Amino acid sequence: MVTEFAPDVIMHLAAESHVDRSIDGPGEFIQTNLVGTFSLLQAALAYWRTLSEVRRQAFRFQHISTDEVFGSLGAEGLFREDTPYQPNSPYSASKAGSDHLVRAWHHTYGLPVVMTNCSNNYGPYHFPEKLIPLAIINALQGRPIPVYGRGMNIRDWLHVEDHAEALLLVSERGRIGESYNIGGRSERTNIDVVRSICALVNELAPDALIGDRANLITFVTDRPGHDARYAMDASKIEQHLGWTPRYSFENGLRETVQWYLANRPWWEGVQSGVYCGERLGLAV
Repeated sequence: MVTEFAPDVIMHLAAESHVDRSIDGPGEFIQTNLVGTFSLLQAALAYWRTLSEVRRQAFRFQHISTDEVFGSLGAEGLFREDTPYQPNSPYSASKAGSDHLVRAWHHTYGLPVVMTNCSNNYGPYHFPEKLIPLAIINALQGRPIPVYGRGMNIRDWLHVEDHAEALLLVSERGRIGESYNIGGRSERTNIDVVRSICALVNELAPDALIGDRANLITFVTDRPGHDARYAMDASKIEQHLGWTPRYSFENGLRETVQWYLANRPWWEGVQSGVYCGERLGLAV
């Protein structure tokens, strides 16, 4: 029960988040990201209505979303908070729907909400199905490193610690009813990210039997409907709340590779049965 914890802020980060998994099993994404958000909004609204006027004014329901709700960019331009939604995958469509629910509960019922949309996160404890941890682990093990298409899709990378700091700032100082884009200003093609990982693993964990990890890069059939480019305009949160990312992509990626080297038991435990590095999202 929410009332047992009596929170001043409910931060809604829970989501099914992997595009490939949403292609294989969209129902779980609808259930978690849409129905789950509805359930949490209803619980938050009921709780908020029980609060004193002072605590009602201080309360926040903070919804965390993704840049993918905006669709795909061309070679130029950035996603702004007022960019029209155009989700292209079951995952991004489910997140777009959850964003709309949160806005509706604010405008219809008065629930005090703040919203954020972030770019691709990376860092410690990143689940191995995602590009960066999968590439690190496969490079360490000498296994093929799959890259979709020719690896030219572009993402804006945001270190998880920078994201966490931004979320705390929005919870404390964000304006009710507003949304804030959070981006790392670190656009990279997927192939450049993987090549950087290979170079770092070569440096930090050389293995004469494996050799140059770049030779493990294997181009595979592209993901269905793969968006070409995401990039965030984070000027609103920078100008209004004073947030800027602390991590450069180079420093953050090096620390991330070092973390996986130092925490082999964690990802080996994941690989023991939960996820073994298999290809997902084939839309079969």
